Amino acid sequence: MTATVKEMWRHPIKGIGAEPLSEVRLETGGPMPFDRAWAVLTGTSQDTGAWQHCRNFARGCFGPELMAITARTGLAQDGAAQITLSHPRQPDLSLTLGADIAAESDRLIAWLSPLYPSERPQPHSLIKAPEGGMADASFSAVAILSLSSLRALGDVLGQDLNPRRFRGNIWIDDTAAFGEFDWVGQQLQIGETRLEVVDRITRCRATETNPDTGVRDAETLKALRDTWGHTDFGIRAKVLDAGQIRIGDKLELL
Repeated sequence: MTATVKEMWRHPIKGIGAEPLSEVRLETGGPMPFDRAWAVLTGTSQDTGAWQHCRNFARGCFGPELMAITARTGLAQDGAAQITLSHPRQPDLSLTLGADIAAESDRLIAWLSPLYPSERPQPHSLIKAPEGGMADASFSAVAILSLSSLRALGDVLGQDLNPRRFRGNIWIDDTAAFGEFDWVGQQLQIGETRLEVVDRITRCRATETNPDTGVRDAETLKALRDTWGHTDFGIRAKVLDAGQIRIGDKLELL
């Protein structure tokens, strides 16, 4: 069985901003570089220096308008990360995230404030994620999703679904819809990289939001539950062998 890599995305700040990629190098045991490398705490949550549960952070399931944010990343001359965030209702915001991010944190929180529901615990601090990233799972992995599965879900809903709803890393095509669930426990080769599929990804209400508008407009969870008997979409895979992955590379089961 082979499939083709059609899209790649990373999300530098957890829940806030999606960035398209044409190629990327994956490192053994790591997440996609710069994916969920920072996160925004809400309510009474505090930085522990370690991985934390997703409920402690600003996310699209809590603030739908966050889903409409896109990101562009680069590096400053001193090696600090530079991230520019865009949203349909806000001017672009450019952040330089070096060793001390307190001032940039304040700027980001002010920028997010009009976009976040006032009834929710409010965002208050941007923090650096641990080395393994701050994805929803407590282990480092890459999220692999299927465009065939997305089309099948869209057919049930009677609408085209933007892949950004699901905040995946690698989107493949040329497979049977939801056939990727059969790969759990198996190894894959994509480009120069070998991975092992660990589990399926259970979804939240963030997927109900249109990432072009930040408005909930699709009952994705209900459609998954009513049609397939679950709310899973996509799989997580650990990187076993480092290497480069590019758009157009083939995915092969080993």
